[in-house]
Amino acid sequence: MDDHGISFGRLAAGIGVSDMARAVAFYTDVLGFVSVFTNGAPVIFTILERDAAELHLLLAPGHRGPAFNVAHLFVGDVDALHTRCLAAGVPIVKAIADKDYGMRAFVIEDPDGNRIDIGQP
Repeated sequence: MDDHGISFGRLAAGIGVSDMARAVAFYTDVLGFVSVFTNGAPVIFTILERDAAELHLLLAPGHRGPAFNVAHLFVGDVDALHTRCLAAGVPIVKAIADKDYGMRAFVIEDPDGNRIDIGQP
């Protein structure tokens, strides 16, 4: 494929949430993200960042997450984050395990049912 010099930058997952304040609290308090941008009054869009990870939250009244993973998050210490999620009462959809594809991973659900696959090589 001839890409004619086209290069890609970072790609951020965008997920729907039914309650922006609740979602921002979850991602900041439990996962340690920081809100770096909001738009609207009331807020209908938020950008969250932590290290190299970026997540875009979009207000979607009545939203309920799908029955598949909406994002994959790679971390440096999956066991420590798993412990934090358990302590915070985060629903664990798939238990932490060593996967046959070379990852140690687990899947959580945010307050809107959006599933995040969290893993470490």
